[in-house]
Amino acid sequence: MTTTATPAVRLAGVTKDFGEVPAVRGIDLELHPGEIVAFLGPNGAGKTTTIDMVLGLTRPTTGSVEVLGMEPRQAIARGLVSAVMQTGGLLKDITVRETVAYTASLFADTRPVEEVLEKAGITGIAGRKVGKCSGGEQQRLRFAMALLSDPALLLLDEPTTGMDVEGRRAFWSAIRADIDTGRTVLFATHYLEEADQYADRIVLVSKGKVVADGSGPEIRALASGRTLRAHLPGADRSTLERLGALGGVESVETRGEVVIVQAKDSDAVARYLLTETTARDLEITAKGIEEAFLSLTGDHR
Repeated sequence: MTTTATPAVRLAGVTKDFGEVPAVRGIDLELHPGEIVAFLGPNGAGKTTTIDMVLGLTRPTTGSVEVLGMEPRQAIARGLVSAVMQTGGLLKDITVRETVAYTASLFADTRPVEEVLEKAGITGIAGRKVGKCSGGEQQRLRFAMALLSDPALLLLDEPTTGMDVEGRRAFWSAIRADIDTGRTVLFATHYLEEADQYADRIVLVSKGKVVADGSGPEIRALASGRTLRAHLPGADRSTLERLGALGGVESVETRGEVVIVQAKDSDAVARYLLTETTARDLEITAKGIEEAFLSLTGDHR
């Protein structure tokens, strides 16, 4: 695989309209060689449209898209880009090895079949009919097929759908080992913890714009505040109102005898609970990736 200092992907001022409906409203983004980047956003955020433009399946209304310094379709024609989609593309009545070998026959130059089977962690099921493979095994087969052309850029759409915890871990272990070659991986997922755990970088999009871009800890830090939980039996309305009136408190709710407070100033809330109420078993936790996601992909007009 050719290494280069050129960005793996560069989007500059990209917009995409479908009639009068704006799907992408101005994205500037660069992905660098060797990065694993998670592309996250709620439904309708513009993720799929953006990925389609990177794959050359559609063109931007305004702005430019470059893949490895060239037009997306040029990069794909040279075998520099591969995509692993969620469904489709598999024949159920042939074996895993036959599937990879058949795919390899479509390229002028590919990596050895046995090598990509090993990279994808499916050598042990190479003789199994595709129709007998689990959803997770079929996804790893698609990964092996995508590796045949030794792409510089690999796009994954919900890559671990259908996998159990062990399968997901094995899949990402294979991805991480393969990244040592300098390959760039861009993946879309609904598993927020997966993005937090395995991505070097997380790009959050909402309403067709990038609203956050950074490492997992950096994204989590953008969702300021903490969650406080305490056992507070018999909490009446006046107690809850006083909690809600404290500076920096965003919300107060009760679940049985447990009170849950979202607050920017957790110290003030903790002092009140411990000195002015009968609260006990107080827990204070930082907001996680899910809270950051909900906070950052809210109303960005």
